[in-house]
Amino acid sequence: MSTDYQKAREALGARLRELRFSAADGRLTGTALAGKLGWPGSKVSKLELGRQTATPEDLKQWAEACGRPAAYEELRARLAGFESHIRSWRRQLVAGHKPVQDAHNEAQAGSKVLRAWESSWIVGILQTPDYARAVLTRFADLHQSPRDIEAAVRSRVKRQELLYAGGRSYHILLWEPVLRSLICSPSVLAAQLDRLAGVIGMDTVELGIVPLGAPLKVPPGHGFWIYDDREVVTETWHAELWLDDSDTLALYLRTWKTLRESAVYGTGAHKLISAARRALNAS
Repeated sequence: MSTDYQKAREALGARLRELRFSAADGRLTGTALAGKLGWPGSKVSKLELGRQTATPEDLKQWAEACGRPAAYEELRARLAGFESHIRSWRRQLVAGHKPVQDAHNEAQAGSKVLRAWESSWIVGILQTPDYARAVLTRFADLHQSPRDIEAAVRSRVKRQELLYAGGRSYHILLWEPVLRSLICSPSVLAAQLDRLAGVIGMDTVELGIVPLGAPLKVPPGHGFWIYDDREVVTETWHAELWLDDSDTLALYLRTWKTLRESAVYGTGAHKLISAARRALNAS
């Protein structure tokens, strides 16, 4: 968890403690507040110490139990401030996967120069519907989230309209193992590789592939997007991170440029895709 994120949780916890101490009917103990809310006592402690992230409903109940309902808007604004940077999958996927896809569509539509590195799967902007369906289904299974798969697939595929709309350029790097990863059936992967080969030569897309045997100056690491050198979007198993501070941007841009030095383009990229396609046929 990032230091800035943890500091923000602790600051919110300190504010919750202030409200408990200054409750309208007199200072409340943690035990008394937990009793009013029907919570285990440990939850009050964890929230105040920044060891647990409050939900909006937690904040509303806390403010009301302290006799300070008007404080809810302030608390909610604090929570939104740091959640806008670190968005847990647990929270994001409460309403399903489509809203997440819609958010990425909006972010990409508002950008002109987009850079990506992916070491785990084909990036969404280049996915076929069947490949997208397989990936989203795997994540729905993992997170035990609402299964709005078809709506999410439609949203992700709609993003590809940006490739043809003009006015923006995509600079995408993939690690070669992505071409062979059977996160989907072999037939779906075969069609996905055909789609990928067809992207090479598009005037809005620069597709580079880092061969498995290429010398690397940095480890492959996790995938990420950089939007207009103003925002980085990356994800972990538990959360999606939207980061915009200058030091982080500089680091990710330097990482992308370093990985790019190991990539092949054009004919070289086409050869790697064709080799992966032949390997599927032979298996």
